[in-house]
Amino acid sequence: MYLASTVNGRFNLGFTPKPLDHKLWKNGLEATHDLFDGATIVAGGFGLCGIPENLIKATAKWGVKDLTIISNECGSNEYGLSLLLKNHQVGKVHASYIGVNSVFEQQYLNGELELHLTPQGNLAEKLRAGGAGIPAFYSPTGAGTLLETGQIPTRYCNKGQTVVSYSKPREVREYNGKRYLLEESLSGDFAFVKCWKADKDGNLVFHRTARNFNPDVATSGKVVIAEADHIVEVGELDPDEIHCPGIYVDRVFQGIKEEKRIEKLTLNTGGGVKIVAKNEEEGRKRIMIAKRAAGEIRKNMYVNLGIGMPTATANFVDPALNTYFHSENGLLGTGKYPEPGQEDPDLINAGKETVTVKEGGVILPSSQAFGIIRGGHLDMSILGGLQVGANGDLANWIIPGKLVKGMGGAMDLVASVKRIICVMSLTDKFGDKKFRPVTDLPVTGPKCVSLLISEQAVFEFTPEGVVLKEVAKGYTVEKIRQLTDVQFRVADNLGFIEDFSSKYEGPQEEDIFA
Repeated sequence: MYLASTVNGRFNLGFTPKPLDHKLWKNGLEATHDLFDGATIVAGGFGLCGIPENLIKATAKWGVKDLTIISNECGSNEYGLSLLLKNHQVGKVHASYIGVNSVFEQQYLNGELELHLTPQGNLAEKLRAGGAGIPAFYSPTGAGTLLETGQIPTRYCNKGQTVVSYSKPREVREYNGKRYLLEESLSGDFAFVKCWKADKDGNLVFHRTARNFNPDVATSGKVVIAEADHIVEVGELDPDEIHCPGIYVDRVFQGIKEEKRIEKLTLNTGGGVKIVAKNEEEGRKRIMIAKRAAGEIRKNMYVNLGIGMPTATANFVDPALNTYFHSENGLLGTGKYPEPGQEDPDLINAGKETVTVKEGGVILPSSQAFGIIRGGHLDMSILGGLQVGANGDLANWIIPGKLVKGMGGAMDLVASVKRIICVMSLTDKFGDKKFRPVTDLPVTGPKCVSLLISEQAVFEFTPEGVVLKEVAKGYTVEKIRQLTDVQFRVADNLGFIEDFSSKYEGPQEEDIFA
């Protein structure tokens, strides 16, 4: 219990806190006693997984203002870094994803905060570089997009109708025939880290995908504060199990009353595959697309699945193929959904769904997960789309003035993965065509799509142009031409989608639509 007061609008303990022992502090409030207005805070976490809950609540308690937040995202509407947004303590954010956080989105569109949208892999590498003393680096991510030209809005007004300021154009260089953008590293005054175990010297161990950005965040602050589930004595941690050495960490404390909320509790109840759709007809279409995408996967492949419809693809891949599904938040070898009671808030996929790890699976920090992407080690990525152009341009991250979700890891994927498969319908709910001669939405990546799979047709992108490879049963070439204005050639051996779809049905008994 503190005999605290408020001075000039700021919470005041009435004394200057001291550590209990070397780096060990009593709680998050005392460990953050020297926060100040205008500070830059780097925070770990992916969605609500692996977030430093006590440190965020302490920051809200202190009431510091005009903060700059560097984090992959800002949690949900009601929790995580949104607590600081709702208190109007934040003036600037560097993040890759807004997602479904309407508080974050509205403050951005209304001009209440400045937002620097950054591809997720670039963000992870900016933090890793910042902690390693590297001021800048070249990345292929974002070449040929608004990131390169400096046309991503950083501040709006009039509910997103007027742009006040834009991002900075990037310097471009070419290496081995490929274009790269210069990215500057990031670091902060304070770094907030969530870990599973910490010893009193600050050595840290992370748990499952709660690792995510935390190891990179732990290197990138002037004052690094780690919130641990468990504090142990020095020497109790085996040197080989330590993920982050204590040299980086200034303060540790044991978290209390942590909620560890799960954003998307997804369970294997034995009742079937869960497909998110508005109705049964829409659900059937999505299953058809997912089955056809699964038909592209071959034995022993390493495959990234985007959020949404691409995630459903995994349900129709035969386990005998030994596929390793890669998730950007730091999981290589995504397993099935957990059975009821087996869910772990520290173990999610990139879509924030609870998952398990397959035998042979590996947990990675975010920077390494994206190093796998950037290094070209994945065989394939399956992504959703808002629009696809005749030259293979993909747009899937923004509808200016209407929908701003952020690019997340998509720009990183399309810039470096060997084969990009886009799954989307040829028309939207209004009947507007999504496969177009030229996209009119900002692109995620230029000329990157190899194969477009819809419930009506499958198109391949070749150096000679677009080829119609397959149609769904009941569709003719003429009908397909009515659904797109793209000029295409019909394959000599035109087939049916159903014949090339995965035949694996898995253990499900029925399809569930939610």
